[in-house]
Amino acid sequence: MKNTEELLKRLGVDIDAETLRLALTHRSYAYEHGGIPTNERLEFLGDSILGFSVTDTLYRDNPGLSEGELAKRRSAVVSTKALASVARRLGLGEYILLGQGEKLTNGKDKSSILADTTEALIGAVYLCHGIETARSMVMRLIGPLLHDADTLGAGTDWKTSIQEIAAARKMGDIEYRVTGSGPDHSRSFVAVLHIGGQAFGTGTGRSKKDAEQEAAADTCRLLRASSQAPAAPAGA
Repeated sequence: MKNTEELLKRLGVDIDAETLRLALTHRSYAYEHGGIPTNERLEFLGDSILGFSVTDTLYRDNPGLSEGELAKRRSAVVSTKALASVARRLGLGEYILLGQGEKLTNGKDKSSILADTTEALIGAVYLCHGIETARSMVMRLIGPLLHDADTLGAGTDWKTSIQEIAAARKMGDIEYRVTGSGPDHSRSFVAVLHIGGQAFGTGTGRSKKDAEQEAAADTCRLLRASSQAPAAPAGA
């Protein structure tokens, strides 16, 4: 594993070597090394700490926001896209222990792997130092995203948005064509969104749902960028 001194400096907190190694152990690496422990339990723990930390900050700092708007902002900040952006800023991908298959497919830059490892690191900090230190790190790394308009857009339910746009423009039926690849322990999916028989946006994800959401978001961007909506299919 690459020397982690620089990573810890970027995180701004110390983590003992054993716990840090566990936090950086992806299941693909564990699978190829005799089924050693993975970072998934730490990811589970970190996810809860992340959610609570962000929720607490949003509630205290935004007394005028409704429950729905608070939930939307929280969803955006704890999304795979947002967490992956934090991980890339940290250079986290270079430190993750990956199996050969993931290495060959550039797993160190996959958003799902980066996001999950970020959550595992949060869990690791909690185990080593407790809730206050973990919350402090979360807000130092992720707090700025609460003021990032592009990130907040990630909280949108893009599939619902596309349904509304397609209906308003009479574009035709919506269909997500999804294909999966990879071994069972590390599946990935690609979705292509078709409207009225025409292919629009594409998306990838660790689940069909994530891939479809990304394809819907990509389609929204394409339609917004277009100066003229596609003509409605005959008979629509």
